[in-house]
Amino acid sequence: MEQGYLILETGEVFEGTLIGKIKESFGEVVFNTSMTGYQEIMTDPSYAGQMITFCYPIIGNYGINQLDDEGINPFLSGVIISDLCETPSHYQAIQSFSEKLETIGVPGIAGVDTRLLVKTIRARGTVKGVISKKKVYENAPVQDAFWVEKVSTKKYLTYKNNGPHVVLVDYGYKKSILNALLAEGCSVTVVPFNTTLQQVKALRPDGVLLSNGPGDPMDLQPWFLEIKKISQHYPTLGICLGHQLLALAYGAKTEKLAYGHRGGNHPVKELFTGKVKMTAQNHGYVVVDDSINKNIFQVTYRNVNDHSIEGLRHVHLPIQSVQFHPEAHPGPSDTVHILKDFVTRLTSTGEVHYAAT
Repeated sequence: MEQGYLILETGEVFEGTLIGKIKESFGEVVFNTSMTGYQEIMTDPSYAGQMITFCYPIIGNYGINQLDDEGINPFLSGVIISDLCETPSHYQAIQSFSEKLETIGVPGIAGVDTRLLVKTIRARGTVKGVISKKKVYENAPVQDAFWVEKVSTKKYLTYKNNGPHVVLVDYGYKKSILNALLAEGCSVTVVPFNTTLQQVKALRPDGVLLSNGPGDPMDLQPWFLEIKKISQHYPTLGICLGHQLLALAYGAKTEKLAYGHRGGNHPVKELFTGKVKMTAQNHGYVVVDDSINKNIFQVTYRNVNDHSIEGLRHVHLPIQSVQFHPEAHPGPSDTVHILKDFVTRLTSTGEVHYAAT
C-alpha cells in the first residue's frame, strides 16, 4: 500500500495509507459516530462533496453486500478511517471495504489517528481537506456548491403498489426512504428537485415527501415558493434537508453547525410526550430557533444535547418535518412511526387535497 496524507486547510497533517481509488481529492472533512452501517453511510447522497471520517476504530469487518447501498452513484469526496479490515466475515459479503471504494472511484486513507482528527474538527469547526500523496495543501479547486442538482434524478421513477400515492421529491434521497414507503404499501413517484406544483398536480398524489440531500439549504432559495405551494396543497412530510426547506419556505432561517450531527446515536426529545428517542442523523445545518413563526409551526422535537430544533408541525395544515431520519438505516428505528403515521394520514384523507389558505 502507498503512503498518503490528509492535509487540512488549517495546516494539520495526518499520515496514513492510501486505499480505494488512488487520486488526489478535495472536500469538506466531517465525522460520523455510527458503530455500524459504513456501507449505507458512504453511499448516502447527502455526503456529496464531503470526506467522511469514521469514528469507530475498525471499518470493513463485515464487508460490503448487494443490499445496503443508499444511492446508485457515489458523490462523496473521500473516506478516512483508523483500522482497515481486509478479511471481512459475513455470509452476505461480496467485496471488502477497500474494493468497494475502488469500484465506486472514491479515494480513502487508512491508519489515520481519527480520534485526534475528530478532536481537531470539533475545535476548528468543519474544515476542508485534501487526500494526497503530497504533504502540502495546495489551492483547492473551486467545487460546485449546488450538489442537489448533481444528485437528484433527471427523470420520473415510478413504483406501483396498492396504497396511497406519494410523490418523493428527490434532493438526494436515501433508498431506505423509498423502501419504507413501499413497505407501507404506497405507490411512489420519485421526481426531480425542481418539480413544480403544476407538475405534481398532474401526478395526482395523495401526499408529498421532501427528501434529505446535501449542501446548504439556501442554495434552493429559487424554489422556496414552489415548495410552499406544494405543501399547501398536499399533506407533506419533510426529512432532513426537506425539513429545512419547509421551514425556509415559510419564512424561517437556517444556520450552519460547527461540526454537524452525523451518526446513529443522537437523542431527541418528543415534546408532546416527553419521551426521548434515539435517532440517525446526517446534517450540517439547522433551523434557527428564533426565526420560527409560532403562529405557523409548533416545535415537535428538540435535540437533547444542544436543544436545536429537530421537528416541526404546521398549526393548521397537514405538514410535518423532522431533522433526523425516521427510516434509519443505519441507526435505531425509534421514530419509524413518523413515516407510518404519515402514510396512515394519507389513507384516511383519500383524494382530499388541502388547498392554500
